[in-house]
Amino acid sequence: MSDILTDAASGAPWEAAEGLPRAGEAGARVDHIVVLGLVPAGARVLDIGCGDGSLLALLRDRRGVDGRGIELSREGVNACLARGLSVIQGDADTDLANYPDDAFDVVVLSQTIQATRNPRIVLEHLLRIGRQVIISFPNFGHWRVRSEIALRGRMPVTDFMPEAWYETQNIHFCTIRDFVGLCRLLGARIEKATALDTRGRPMRFSMPWWFWNLMGAQGVFLLRRGAKPG
Repeated sequence: MSDILTDAASGAPWEAAEGLPRAGEAGARVDHIVVLGLVPAGARVLDIGCGDGSLLALLRDRRGVDGRGIELSREGVNACLARGLSVIQGDADTDLANYPDDAFDVVVLSQTIQATRNPRIVLEHLLRIGRQVIISFPNFGHWRVRSEIALRGRMPVTDFMPEAWYETQNIHFCTIRDFVGLCRLLGARIEKATALDTRGRPMRFSMPWWFWNLMGAQGVFLLRRGAKPG
């Protein structure tokens, strides 16, 4: 697979999201369907910040994965256990250091990295723990976010960021371009990347990175550990 977005300043096109499963399967969240299309059958998977376990259950049922999960809230852990999932209560900011290198085939962090206290350290641990890493996050470079700040002078409230600034768990506001820059800093290799629109649907055509940074409501990245930057 070609290397995608290794240089955020180059204007190189993103890979189109062709070949991914279609949205709406079994009522699942569309970004979860995208993740489903990236996880190999039978893989050992760690889902960090797994919420109520809906993604982990989907991967178990559709991919036959050997899945584990970490969830901060007791309510989320209880919901996962009710689904028959192997999930423990834990914090991505403090507990990932306890996992050995290459403990899992795939580590998933879905809609969570922007809510961690130390995103760089968290990503370093993910790349160490998993042979592959899947990360999705809201893109704060989306045109609606920009226009809300520029024209109204207010922090945005959108379908994919529905909480007001005083209620949101998001504490690190990053764009797709910012995230690509962090991947470069850590020497992470981007194996696949796509942007989702405001309805959570993959954009199915190739355009330069700046277009995705402007029009993508969310980014989904498949990463692998690369050579450590010198």
